[in-house]
Amino acid sequence: MGNPIPIVGRGYCYEDLKPGFRFRTHRRTIAESDVANFINLTWLTEELFAVADDSQRAIKGRPVPGALVYSFAEGLLLPTMQDTGLAFLNANLDVKGPTAVGDTIHVEAEVTECRLTSKGDRGLVRFANKVVNQDGATVLEYNPLRMLKRR
Repeated sequence: MGNPIPIVGRGYCYEDLKPGFRFRTHRRTIAESDVANFINLTWLTEELFAVADDSQRAIKGRPVPGALVYSFAEGLLLPTMQDTGLAFLNANLDVKGPTAVGDTIHVEAEVTECRLTSKGDRGLVRFANKVVNQDGATVLEYNPLRMLKRR
């Protein structure tokens, strides 16, 4: 029947990735409504995030929870594993600096490790991900280990 037509937006398969391979995502600006919805959804009632009065804050502007920054990073990365990602296995996460409402973030990713699973029908890939703001500052780093399909 010939070669199938490739699907636009399909993520990377295990064979597409080698240590040293780098890419970056599109950008996203974080809005006040994003923070309000996240706080309401998660019940993250820490006053730093839940109270608008910033007279006592050391952080300039309305701070964004690191968990929300991480969540947006994963969303920005979704096209890279659409239909090919099988599992998120683990990660270490390090908040490097503050993120505020109005900041625009993107993710810069680098493959650091690739290996086949014991069955050999799928692969494990570790990434070094940096969430970078509009000023070029890294605000969050994490290193997910993902299980990906093979071709």
